[in-house]
Amino acid sequence: MFNSRIWFVLCVLILSCRQEKRYHDVKEEVVAVADNDKLAAILEFQKELNAEFKDPEVSPLADRHRKNFEGLEFFKPDTNYVVQAKFMRTPDALPFLMPTSTDRKSEEVVYAIVEFQLKGKTYELEVYQNPELILEEKYTDYLFLPFTDLTNGKETYGGGRYLDLRIPDGNTIVIDFNKAYNPYCAYNKKYSCPLVPSVNNLNTKILAGVKAFKK
Repeated sequence: MFNSRIWFVLCVLILSCRQEKRYHDVKEEVVAVADNDKLAAILEFQKELNAEFKDPEVSPLADRHRKNFEGLEFFKPDTNYVVQAKFMRTPDALPFLMPTSTDRKSEEVVYAIVEFQLKGKTYELEVYQNPELILEEKYTDYLFLPFTDLTNGKETYGGGRYLDLRIPDGNTIVIDFNKAYNPYCAYNKKYSCPLVPSVNNLNTKILAGVKAFKK
C-alpha cells in the first residue's frame, strides 16, 4: 500500500478593518485553522484505508475476515503526533538487504535520517528507498519509514508499523504518525513484510495511527 497524500493546505485569514486584533490573536486563529486541516487529512486517511480493506481487489484480509469487516481500529486523531523533522540526506549510503517476515530479502538504501521532537524529546529514524520500486513512475519519490515503539504487542501490532513518505524539496519533512499503518502480514501470513530495523525503535509510546487487528 503506497499512498500519496497532501499534508497541508495554505489558509488565508481575511480580517475585517473594523476588528482590532493583536498579533497573538491572529496567530491563534492560524494555528486553529492548520489543526483543522491536519485533522481533516487524518480522517481522510482513515476513510481511504478502510475503503481499501473492504475492496476484495486490494484488501489484505482473508475472505472470511473481510466479509464482516466494518473498519480498522485507530487511535483518536492527535495533531501532537504531526511533527516537522529535519531531513538529512545520506547520499553515500550503500544498498543492503532488509530481512522480511519470510525468507525474502528486500533491497533498501538509507535515503535519509529524520530528526524530530516529540513530547520534548529528540528522536532519529532512518528512512529507506527501494531501488527497484523507484523505477515505477508513481513511486519515483517514494520513501519508506518503518518503526517500532512501546505500544507494540499491546495496543499495536507486535512487529511495528509503517509510514509512507515522499521526498521533500528542502531539508525538512512533515511526519504524521496518525497515518502509521500495519504491515500486511499483520492481517494475512501469506504476505512478506520488511522487518523494522532495530535502529528505528522509538523508546516512547506512539498513541496514533492504526491499532492492532482483532480477528
